[in-house]
Amino acid sequence: MQLFKDVTHIDFMGKIQTAKIFSSILILVGLVSIVISGGLKYGIDFAGGTLVQLQFKSPPDIEVIRDGLKTIGLGESTIQEFGSKKDILIRVERSEEKLEAVGAMVKRSLSGKFNVEEITLERVEMVGPKVGKDLREKALLSILYAIIGIVIYISWRFELQYAIAAIIALIHDVLVTMGAFSIFDKEFTLVIVAAFLTIIGYSLNDTIVVFDRIRENLRRKGKLSTTDIINASINQTLSRTLLTSGTTLLVVLALFFFGGEIIHDFSFALLVGVFVGTYSSIFIASVFLVYWDSRATARR
Repeated sequence: MQLFKDVTHIDFMGKIQTAKIFSSILILVGLVSIVISGGLKYGIDFAGGTLVQLQFKSPPDIEVIRDGLKTIGLGESTIQEFGSKKDILIRVERSEEKLEAVGAMVKRSLSGKFNVEEITLERVEMVGPKVGKDLREKALLSILYAIIGIVIYISWRFELQYAIAAIIALIHDVLVTMGAFSIFDKEFTLVIVAAFLTIIGYSLNDTIVVFDRIRENLRRKGKLSTTDIINASINQTLSRTLLTSGTTLLVVLALFFFGGEIIHDFSFALLVGVFVGTYSSIFIASVFLVYWDSRATARR
């Protein structure tokens, strides 16, 4: 199946400088947002603490809930709506109490402001700071191991410069997605780590398709320059790239709008990742190959 009747002739490599500026702005804005906000907003998986989910019969006033929680000494709390205005998610600093006791304490603190019989305790979860730190380290290691495996595979399948180009594109995708999470004040949890690994795999798959066509065309390059060959290769695979990204986006958009609050952040990460991964396969990874070839030519 082809999206275009004929092979396109878009001068992607002629837009290298524009792509560099665009990518630099995206990454810079994201990093500035992370620095200003004091780092990524870790969820309970990584930061530790207690999570309590309550369901009310009618939409409550969050400020009234916050005032009620001050009386039970659970430390700083974050209160937000979860899915609907009747569902409230409360995150508090780590408590030494048993989980059942924490839930009972929260409901009791609200007894003077709400009808307790109209409050349903949906769930209580607790993660200690040591466990959170251990999970953070393991999450980072999982991403690192994935990148190392990618370097080994692409170096074996293609050549070293292709591996370096793919890793630069993946780092670009991760940085942009992390920046988006910071800008939109999304929590970084274990589920999001899974989303990042999914993004890495998706972006890599798209990049390898382009690389395979570039390598094939380089074998019979004739008098064409490397830049022309890369341009032609991207155009030849453009239909496949857009079809794959388009069908993936349809699924991710369905998850984002109809999947519910539980997987909302996960689908948001995939949504950003599909766009950025498609973009980086064309402009980031391929641009590095042009740069590598120009350096090799200069040395010769």
